Amino acid sequence: MSQALLPARIVLGVSGGIAAYKAAELVRCLRQRGAEVQVVMTRGASRFITATTLQALSGRPVRKSLWDAAAEAAMGHIELARWADAIVIAPASADTLARLAQGRADDLLTTLCLASSAPLWVAPAMNQQMWAHPATQANLAVLRGRGARVIGPASGDQACGDVGLGRMSQPLEIIHELLAPLVSGVLAGRRVLINAGPTLEDIDPVRFLGNRSSGRMGFAVAEAAHAAGAEVHLIAGPVSLATPSGVRRTDVRSALEMRAAVQAALSGVDIFVAAAAIADYRPAEMLSCKRKKSSEGWNLALVANPDIVAEVAASENKPFVVGFAAETNDVETHARSKLARKQLDMIAANLVGCAGRGFESEDNALSVFWPGGSEEIALCDKRVAAARLVTLIAQQLAAKVGVAKA
Repeated sequence: MSQALLPARIVLGVSGGIAAYKAAELVRCLRQRGAEVQVVMTRGASRFITATTLQALSGRPVRKSLWDAAAEAAMGHIELARWADAIVIAPASADTLARLAQGRADDLLTTLCLASSAPLWVAPAMNQQMWAHPATQANLAVLRGRGARVIGPASGDQACGDVGLGRMSQPLEIIHELLAPLVSGVLAGRRVLINAGPTLEDIDPVRFLGNRSSGRMGFAVAEAAHAAGAEVHLIAGPVSLATPSGVRRTDVRSALEMRAAVQAALSGVDIFVAAAAIADYRPAEMLSCKRKKSSEGWNLALVANPDIVAEVAASENKPFVVGFAAETNDVETHARSKLARKQLDMIAANLVGCAGRGFESEDNALSVFWPGGSEEIALCDKRVAAARLVTLIAQQLAAKVGVAKA
């Protein structure tokens, strides 16, 4: 099964600039997600990174010249232009952007861009003043007008010592942008309700029961669902995350507040994604004053919190319900049990308690199950995983609706 929904064949153009070193990691990430990558280097790029490095990572000989006798014996640049499902230029220097805007064909990379009908992405990288210059901005406007997609740049410290916009976007951010148009519209017209983050259950005015959920996965799903065309309402526990653009947000603290907010927002919802890590228990009674420390033990009475996702799955006008399962062992067994027991339409399970994934991490790997099927989403940035999950939700929702109409 595919690990992420990327263009199958990508021409990666690498132009001259210190950010060319990031191209190596970008090639590795693209290959890891199943894409074939053909690297094309400009003459300037060869001064910053070797073709040997990029060839070893891509598994294909790097192309550098229109005058390569072996490659061009049968008009290889035209063959390569037809081969590409997408052309990504990262880094895209100010000079490369200018030559693309002018329609130049004075090297292999610019010639490929003219000869190919594949969509073009550019990830600019340059000094902050070069980025701000009216000529560069005019060139970008021309390229955007022709349908090119611009990724970044980011702001920060630059190799020249300046600070500002001009840093090339990170490889995983570029992959996220490559995914965005592929999920675009798959949830158009749908209303999606998502909960995310932890809940905090107060013991007294200064203490609470909680968990380590950062909310990043749920927020990434909200962002991806909005990119897919859905109207998205996000109900968030206490997290320090910015609201994704275009997403409506409601903040809550406790499981009971989360339950009330979900119930209030459920009418007319097509999809409910239960990504929140809701506390299973809460104190039987909240103390009105801080309990003073003593040498004696403290037996804290707990009561069970409501099972919000099960309640939604059992509701009369049930939406398509997606649960999450964070497990420390036997992931598939526990996830499939929860899928059946709670009558969910889909469940996304992940392994937590290990470094580099799950709680408090930028990355995640998901095992996604639904009645009669499953798919693995390999360890990747949570935004990339969310885009793939949204695609799977759209596919299974469409299949379910089709069966219902038959």
